[in-house]
Amino acid sequence: MITREEISILLDHPVYDGDGNKIGDAKHVFLDDASGRPEWVTVKTGMFGSSESFVPMRDAALVKDHLEVPYRKDKIKGAPNVDIDAGGHLSVDEEQRLYEYYGINWDSVLGDPAEREGGTGTGTGTAGTGTAGAAGAAGVAGAAGAAGTAPEPGRTAGTPGAAGHRGEARTGPRDDAMTRSEEQMHVSVERREAGRARLRKYVVTEEVQQTVPVRHEEVRVEREPITEANRGEAMEGPEISEAEHEVTLHEERPVVTTETVPVERVRMTTEEKSEETTVRGRVRKERIEAETEMDEDSGRRGRDVPGKGRE
Repeated sequence: MITREEISILLDHPVYDGDGNKIGDAKHVFLDDASGRPEWVTVKTGMFGSSESFVPMRDAALVKDHLEVPYRKDKIKGAPNVDIDAGGHLSVDEEQRLYEYYGINWDSVLGDPAEREGGTGTGTGTAGTGTAGAAGAAGVAGAAGAAGTAPEPGRTAGTPGAAGHRGEARTGPRDDAMTRSEEQMHVSVERREAGRARLRKYVVTEEVQQTVPVRHEEVRVEREPITEANRGEAMEGPEISEAEHEVTLHEERPVVTTETVPVERVRMTTEEKSEETTVRGRVRKERIEAETEMDEDSGRRGRDVPGKGRE
Protein backbone atom coordinates (compact mmCIF):
# COMPACT_ATOMS: atom_id res chain seq x y z
CA MET A 1 0.00 0.00 0.00
CA ILE A 2 1.29 3.44 -0.91
CA THR A 3 1.66 5.83 2.02
CA ARG A 4 1.14 9.59 2.04
CA GLU A 5 4.87 10.10 2.49
CA GLU A 6 5.50 8.38 -0.84
CA ILE A 7 3.15 10.62 -2.84
CA SER A 8 5.85 13.20 -3.58
CA ILE A 9 8.06 10.43 -4.96
CA LEU A 10 5.56 9.04 -7.46
CA LEU A 11 4.03 12.28 -8.76
CA ASP A 12 5.20 13.13 -12.31
CA HIS A 13 6.99 9.77 -12.44
CA PRO A 14 6.22 6.85 -14.76
CA VAL A 15 3.43 4.35 -14.12
CA TYR A 16 3.81 0.78 -15.46
CA ASP A 17 1.17 -1.90 -15.90
CA GLY A 18 1.35 -5.51 -14.78
CA ASP A 19 3.20 -6.50 -17.98
CA GLY A 20 5.95 -3.92 -17.52
CA ASN A 21 4.58 -1.50 -20.14
CA LYS A 22 4.70 2.21 -19.44
CA ILE A 23 1.22 3.69 -19.23
CA GLY A 24 2.08 7.33 -18.62
CA ASP A 25 3.04 9.64 -15.75
CA ALA A 26 1.31 9.97 -12.38
CA LYS A 27 -0.42 13.37 -12.27
CA HIS A 28 -2.66 13.53 -9.18
CA VAL A 29 -3.32 11.41 -6.08
CA PHE A 30 -6.73 11.31 -4.35
CA LEU A 31 -6.94 10.53 -0.64
CA ASP A 32 -9.58 8.86 1.45
CA ASP A 33 -11.28 11.64 3.45
CA ALA A 34 -11.52 9.43 6.50
CA SER A 35 -8.16 7.67 6.75
CA GLY A 36 -6.09 10.06 4.63
CA ARG A 37 -4.63 7.09 2.77
CA PRO A 38 -3.95 7.34 -0.99
CA GLU A 39 -6.86 5.76 -2.83
CA TRP A 40 -6.67 6.76 -6.50
CA VAL A 41 -3.96 7.98 -8.85
CA THR A 42 -4.58 9.69 -12.18
CA VAL A 43 -2.27 8.78 -15.06
CA LYS A 44 -1.62 10.95 -18.09
CA THR A 45 -2.19 8.70 -21.13
CA GLY A 46 -2.61 9.17 -24.86
CA MET A 47 -0.43 11.14 -27.23
CA PHE A 48 1.42 13.88 -25.29
CA GLY A 49 -0.58 13.01 -22.18
CA SER A 50 -3.85 14.35 -23.53
CA SER A 51 -6.01 11.99 -21.42
CA GLU A 52 -6.09 11.33 -17.69
CA SER A 53 -7.27 7.96 -16.32
CA PHE A 54 -8.07 6.94 -12.74
CA VAL A 55 -6.30 3.84 -11.36
CA PRO A 56 -6.94 2.33 -7.89
CA MET A 57 -3.88 2.28 -5.61
CA ARG A 58 -4.96 -0.48 -3.23
CA ASP A 59 -2.71 -3.05 -4.97
CA ALA A 60 -0.12 -0.63 -6.39
CA ALA A 61 3.56 -0.79 -5.48
CA LEU A 62 6.29 1.84 -5.59
CA VAL A 63 9.38 0.36 -7.26
CA LYS A 64 12.40 2.66 -7.14
CA ASP A 65 11.17 5.79 -8.92
CA HIS A 66 8.04 4.48 -10.64
CA LEU A 67 4.63 3.07 -9.74
CA GLU A 68 3.46 -0.41 -10.75
CA VAL A 69 -0.24 -1.26 -10.91
CA PRO A 70 -1.75 -4.72 -11.56
CA TYR A 71 -3.83 -3.65 -14.59
CA ARG A 72 -3.08 -3.77 -18.30
CA LYS A 73 -2.39 -0.61 -20.21
CA ASP A 74 -5.44 -0.90 -22.47
CA LYS A 75 -7.63 -1.50 -19.43
CA ILE A 76 -6.45 1.72 -17.79
CA LYS A 77 -6.77 3.77 -20.97
CA GLY A 78 -10.37 2.60 -21.31
CA ALA A 79 -11.37 3.65 -17.77
CA PRO A 80 -14.56 5.73 -17.67
CA ASN A 81 -14.24 9.48 -17.56
CA VAL A 82 -15.38 10.96 -14.28
CA ASP A 83 -16.38 14.43 -13.20
CA ILE A 84 -14.59 15.99 -10.25
CA ASP A 85 -16.30 18.72 -8.27
CA ALA A 86 -14.81 22.16 -7.71
CA GLY A 87 -13.30 21.04 -4.41
CA GLY A 88 -11.25 18.37 -6.12
CA HIS A 89 -13.33 15.46 -4.79
CA LEU A 90 -14.52 12.24 -6.35
CA SER A 91 -18.21 11.54 -5.76
CA VAL A 92 -19.59 8.29 -4.37
CA ASP A 93 -21.27 7.38 -7.66
CA GLU A 94 -18.17 8.04 -9.72
CA GLU A 95 -15.98 6.07 -7.31
CA GLN A 96 -18.36 3.13 -7.32
CA ARG A 97 -18.44 3.20 -11.14
CA LEU A 98 -14.64 3.09 -11.25
CA TYR A 99 -14.43 0.22 -8.78
CA GLU A 100 -16.97 -1.76 -10.82
CA TYR A 101 -14.93 -1.10 -13.99
CA TYR A 102 -11.78 -2.50 -12.38
CA GLY A 103 -13.71 -5.52 -11.06
CA ILE A 104 -13.37 -4.56 -7.39
CA ASN A 105 -16.39 -5.44 -5.25
CA TRP A 106 -17.90 -2.35 -3.68
CA ASP A 107 -18.82 -4.19 -0.47
CA SER A 108 -15.22 -5.32 -0.05
CA VAL A 109 -14.13 -1.71 -0.32
CA LEU A 110 -16.51 -0.72 2.45
CA GLY A 111 -15.51 -3.59 4.69
CA ASP A 112 -11.72 -3.76 4.27
CA PRO A 113 -10.29 -2.71 7.64
CA ALA A 114 -6.68 -3.08 6.47
CA GLU A 115 -7.08 -0.18 4.08
CA ARG A 116 -9.31 1.86 6.36
CA GLU A 117 -7.28 2.52 9.48
CA GLY A 118 -9.51 4.37 11.90
CA GLY A 119 -8.93 7.03 14.46
CA THR A 120 -9.17 6.65 18.17
CA GLY A 121 -12.96 6.20 18.23
CA THR A 122 -14.80 3.33 19.85
CA GLY A 123 -16.31 2.07 16.59
CA THR A 124 -19.82 3.20 17.42
CA GLY A 125 -20.27 6.47 15.67
CA THR A 126 -23.39 8.57 15.46
CA ALA A 127 -25.00 9.46 12.19
CA GLY A 128 -25.12 13.15 11.25
CA THR A 129 -22.43 14.31 13.68
CA GLY A 130 -20.35 15.97 10.96
CA THR A 131 -17.60 13.34 10.99
CA ALA A 132 -18.35 12.17 7.49
CA GLY A 133 -16.46 9.00 6.75
CA ALA A 134 -14.61 9.06 10.10
CA ALA A 135 -13.47 5.59 11.09
CA GLY A 136 -14.06 3.71 14.30
CA ALA A 137 -11.67 1.18 15.80
CA ALA A 138 -12.48 -1.38 13.13
CA GLY A 139 -11.82 1.11 10.30
CA VAL A 140 -14.23 2.74 7.87
CA ALA A 141 -14.42 3.21 4.09
CA GLY A 142 -14.59 6.79 2.87
CA ALA A 143 -17.58 5.79 0.76
CA ALA A 144 -19.51 4.33 3.64
CA GLY A 145 -23.18 5.08 3.77
CA ALA A 146 -25.38 7.79 2.32
CA ALA A 147 -27.95 10.09 3.86
CA GLY A 148 -30.58 8.25 5.85
CA THR A 149 -28.77 4.87 6.02
CA ALA A 150 -28.16 3.24 9.31
CA PRO A 151 -24.54 3.03 10.40
CA GLU A 152 -22.98 -0.42 10.20
CA PRO A 153 -20.94 -1.79 13.09
CA GLY A 154 -17.49 -0.31 13.06
CA ARG A 155 -18.50 2.54 10.72
CA THR A 156 -20.08 5.94 10.96
CA ALA A 157 -22.67 6.85 8.38
CA GLY A 158 -21.68 9.95 6.46
CA THR A 159 -23.55 13.16 6.11
CA PRO A 160 -25.30 13.91 2.83
CA GLY A 161 -22.93 14.95 0.06
CA ALA A 162 -19.81 14.28 2.10
CA ALA A 163 -19.66 10.52 2.40
CA GLY A 164 -17.35 8.66 0.06
CA HIS A 165 -15.45 11.63 -1.35
CA ARG A 166 -11.79 11.20 -2.29
CA GLY A 167 -9.74 14.33 -1.71
CA GLU A 168 -7.02 15.14 -4.21
CA ALA A 169 -3.54 15.38 -2.67
CA ARG A 170 -2.68 18.91 -3.69
CA THR A 171 -2.26 22.21 -1.90
CA GLY A 172 -3.32 24.78 -4.53
CA PRO A 173 -5.52 25.17 -7.59
CA ARG A 174 -5.22 22.45 -10.19
CA ASP A 175 -2.68 23.38 -12.86
CA ASP A 176 -2.89 21.53 -16.18
CA ALA A 177 -0.16 23.59 -17.83
CA MET A 178 3.08 22.03 -19.04
CA THR A 179 6.46 23.56 -18.44
CA ARG A 180 8.67 23.67 -21.50
CA SER A 181 12.40 23.85 -20.85
CA GLU A 182 15.44 24.21 -22.99
CA GLU A 183 19.17 24.26 -22.56
CA GLN A 184 21.18 27.42 -23.02
CA MET A 185 24.83 27.41 -24.01
CA HIS A 186 27.21 29.51 -21.94
CA VAL A 187 30.76 29.95 -23.19
CA SER A 188 33.60 31.04 -20.90
CA VAL A 189 37.34 31.20 -21.40
CA GLU A 190 40.15 29.68 -19.41
CA ARG A 191 43.84 30.56 -19.38
CA ARG A 192 46.19 27.67 -20.07
CA GLU A 193 49.83 27.16 -21.05
CA ALA A 194 50.14 27.16 -24.84
CA GLY A 195 53.93 26.83 -25.26
CA ARG A 196 57.36 28.19 -24.30
CA ALA A 197 59.76 30.68 -25.89
CA ARG A 198 63.46 31.13 -25.06
CA LEU A 199 66.50 33.17 -26.14
CA ARG A 200 69.57 31.14 -27.07
CA LYS A 201 72.97 32.63 -28.03
CA TYR A 202 75.39 30.68 -30.22
CA VAL A 203 78.46 31.44 -32.42
CA VAL A 204 78.63 31.26 -36.20
CA THR A 205 81.60 32.01 -38.55
CA GLU A 206 81.02 34.17 -41.58
CA GLU A 207 83.21 35.09 -44.53
CA VAL A 208 83.65 38.85 -44.69
CA GLN A 209 85.39 40.96 -47.33
CA GLN A 210 86.90 44.44 -47.09
CA THR A 211 88.99 46.42 -49.54
CA VAL A 212 91.95 48.46 -48.18
CA PRO A 213 94.66 50.41 -50.07
CA VAL A 214 98.28 49.07 -49.84
CA ARG A 215 101.47 50.64 -51.16
CA HIS A 216 104.74 49.16 -52.48
CA GLU A 217 108.01 50.55 -53.91
CA GLU A 218 109.21 49.92 -57.46
CA VAL A 219 112.62 50.69 -59.04
CA ARG A 220 112.72 53.40 -61.61
CA VAL A 221 116.01 54.23 -63.45
CA GLU A 222 116.50 57.90 -64.07
CA ARG A 223 119.07 59.17 -66.58
CA GLU A 224 120.25 62.76 -66.82
CA PRO A 225 122.68 64.31 -69.23
CA ILE A 226 126.05 65.77 -68.13
CA THR A 227 125.78 69.46 -67.70
CA GLU A 228 128.00 72.12 -66.31
CA ALA A 229 126.01 71.76 -63.08
CA ASN A 230 126.74 68.13 -62.52
CA ARG A 231 130.07 67.74 -64.35
CA GLY A 232 132.11 67.92 -61.16
CA GLU A 233 130.16 65.07 -59.53
CA ALA A 234 130.40 63.02 -62.70
CA MET A 235 134.14 63.29 -62.87
CA GLU A 236 134.73 62.01 -59.34
CA GLY A 237 136.20 58.53 -59.09
CA PRO A 238 138.19 56.40 -61.50
CA GLU A 239 137.71 56.81 -65.16
CA ILE A 240 136.83 53.19 -65.91
CA SER A 241 135.64 50.82 -63.11
CA GLU A 242 132.94 48.44 -61.94
CA ALA A 243 130.54 49.51 -59.26
CA GLU A 244 127.30 48.33 -57.61
CA HIS A 245 124.53 50.29 -55.85
CA GLU A 246 121.69 48.67 -53.92
CA VAL A 247 118.28 50.12 -53.02
CA THR A 248 115.86 48.52 -50.53
CA LEU A 249 112.30 48.24 -51.82
CA HIS A 250 109.26 48.45 -49.42
CA GLU A 251 105.60 47.39 -49.70
CA GLU A 252 102.51 47.31 -47.51
CA ARG A 253 100.52 44.14 -46.72
CA PRO A 254 97.09 43.90 -45.05
CA VAL A 255 97.15 42.62 -41.49
CA VAL A 256 93.88 41.16 -40.12
CA THR A 257 92.98 41.32 -36.44
CA THR A 258 89.60 40.98 -34.67
CA GLU A 259 88.11 42.57 -31.63
CA THR A 260 84.82 41.90 -29.82
CA VAL A 261 82.47 44.83 -29.57
CA PRO A 262 78.84 44.91 -28.28
CA VAL A 263 76.33 45.67 -31.03
CA GLU A 264 72.82 45.30 -29.45
CA ARG A 265 70.81 44.16 -26.43
CA VAL A 266 68.12 41.49 -26.96
CA ARG A 267 65.33 40.59 -24.53
CA MET A 268 61.91 38.84 -24.70
CA THR A 269 58.54 40.30 -23.64
CA THR A 270 54.95 39.07 -24.08
CA GLU A 271 51.90 40.91 -25.32
CA GLU A 272 48.27 39.79 -25.56
CA LYS A 273 46.42 39.71 -28.86
CA SER A 274 42.62 39.41 -29.12
CA GLU A 275 40.80 37.52 -31.82
CA GLU A 276 37.29 36.26 -32.46
CA THR A 277 36.67 32.51 -32.09
CA THR A 278 33.41 30.81 -33.09
CA VAL A 279 32.25 28.12 -30.64
CA ARG A 280 29.71 25.52 -31.73
CA GLY A 281 27.74 23.25 -29.39
CA ARG A 282 24.49 21.36 -29.07
CA VAL A 283 21.60 22.26 -26.79
CA ARG A 284 18.36 20.40 -26.24
CA LYS A 285 14.97 22.08 -26.36
CA GLU A 286 11.55 20.80 -25.44
CA ARG A 287 8.63 21.27 -27.79
CA ILE A 288 4.98 21.06 -26.79
CA GLU A 289 2.40 19.84 -29.27
CA ALA A 290 -1.32 19.78 -28.63
CA GLU A 291 -3.47 16.87 -29.82
CA THR A 292 -7.23 16.50 -29.74
CA GLU A 293 -8.82 13.05 -29.79
CA MET A 294 -12.32 13.27 -31.26
CA ASP A 295 -15.12 10.76 -30.62
CA GLU A 296 -16.35 8.70 -33.54
CA ASP A 297 -19.79 10.31 -33.14
CA SER A 298 -18.31 13.68 -34.04
CA GLY A 299 -17.60 12.49 -37.57
CA ARG A 300 -13.93 13.37 -37.33
CA ARG A 301 -11.10 10.93 -36.95
CA GLY A 302 -7.45 11.14 -36.13
CA ARG A 303 -5.66 13.99 -34.54
CA ASP A 304 -6.83 17.55 -34.45
CA VAL A 305 -3.89 19.83 -33.79
CA PRO A 306 -4.98 23.48 -33.95
CA GLY A 307 -2.33 25.57 -35.60
CA LYS A 308 -0.26 22.38 -35.96
CA GLY A 309 0.27 22.56 -32.20
CA ARG A 310 3.80 23.88 -32.49
CA GLU A 311 5.41 26.54 -30.39
